[in-house]
Amino acid sequence: MTTLQTGPDSIYDVLGIGFGPSNLALAIALHEHSVRSAGGDGLRVGFLERQPRFGWHRGMLIDDATMQVSFLKDLVTMRDPTSDFSFLCYLRDRGRLVDFLNLKTLFPLRIEFHDYFEWAAARVAHLVEYSAEVVAVRPVTEDGEIRAYDVITRTPGDPDRRTVRRARSICVATGLEPHLPPGAALSERIWHNSQLLPRVEEVRRSGTPVRRAVVLGAGQSAAEAVDYLHRSFPDAEICSVFAKYGYTPADDSPFANKIFDPEAVDLYYGAPREVKRSLFDYHRSTNYSVVDMDLIESLSRSMYQEKVQGQERLRMMNVSRIRDVETTADDVRVTVEFLPTGEREVLASDLLVYATGYQPQGIADHLGEIGKLCLRDDEDALEVGRDHRVATAPNVTADIYLQGGTEHTHGLTSTLLSTTAVRAGEICASLLARRSLHPANEAPGPTVDA
Repeated sequence: MTTLQTGPDSIYDVLGIGFGPSNLALAIALHEHSVRSAGGDGLRVGFLERQPRFGWHRGMLIDDATMQVSFLKDLVTMRDPTSDFSFLCYLRDRGRLVDFLNLKTLFPLRIEFHDYFEWAAARVAHLVEYSAEVVAVRPVTEDGEIRAYDVITRTPGDPDRRTVRRARSICVATGLEPHLPPGAALSERIWHNSQLLPRVEEVRRSGTPVRRAVVLGAGQSAAEAVDYLHRSFPDAEICSVFAKYGYTPADDSPFANKIFDPEAVDLYYGAPREVKRSLFDYHRSTNYSVVDMDLIESLSRSMYQEKVQGQERLRMMNVSRIRDVETTADDVRVTVEFLPTGEREVLASDLLVYATGYQPQGIADHLGEIGKLCLRDDEDALEVGRDHRVATAPNVTADIYLQGGTEHTHGLTSTLLSTTAVRAGEICASLLARRSLHPANEAPGPTVDA
């Protein structure tokens, strides 16, 4: 295992594009393999991340928000319970192991789990280059075969300068990007919930009064945004707009949760297409457009208390949709339609928050012409192997792995933390097996300025 190189004699066995939890888990798996092999058969590995430092949904690290997944589904435990990169080892290192055990909970604070990620990322920092935005990936052809990829990054502070790194395999884990309704545009008064904390802090510092805020969405992030705005602006009316009659509780019952077991990925992957669709639809309530019952009950109590006190600031505008948004010099005019009657109301608001979820970034967004080498099924979805390797044209021996964007092949856990550790182990094993099938060429590839 070597660090990122800048000399002319460098070629990577694998370059990771993006360095969120998924590729962090892979970095740890590869690092641990290298340590065990004592330099014998370790892979040369690097990861590229456009952010200046590790960060995971920083805009939603609300002080009292907890994880929705057990701490045992951390970066390593489901793959190797003896790893010293586990959440429990993190707690021991931070001096909080006994205190956490006394809480009798499986669900840490989100800010604490983020600190765990940062702690783990710092331990493999020699494998990562931050502030390195990948702008293109190009095939490298030798004797008619595509045996490697040139990964091109933009150099910070010098947008015209590019750095090229050559790799025999790449692993794309660029995460999700905010999803907005058609025609929606962000501004100082209109946010996506991923911006919530820094934007609220800006408003507080500016001293701008907030009389009303509108939140669109019916999922966990929407409910958390409603609760946070309600607490942050004690004089403001907070309007929650969603098409459902009420928030739907998340189904975290033991049997439903088995859809997140590693074995469930095998069943899902091998199932006929219509069965996959049914499983996905049946179990959407474990993750999509659902809210933890504790938060639902807390919001309900707040609404009732305000009703008793005659000062109702928390307003649930259910069975409703936003039909128009108009920005004026002083506010945002949000037109909300009550769907059963068609009645419309215009809300003069200081803030509008779209808690409308996230979507996977398209592979072409990062791979460019490499995307043309990937095989697709009759529904134009990528063909992906059980080992998370994209199927490619016959003349391609350089591999592309995906972490995320594979719900159609691997199920609900594709973008979740539940099987992150297991998936990292599977990709690590596949990389090692593939290297034995396609030994490294003698001639190294370049890492040069371009």
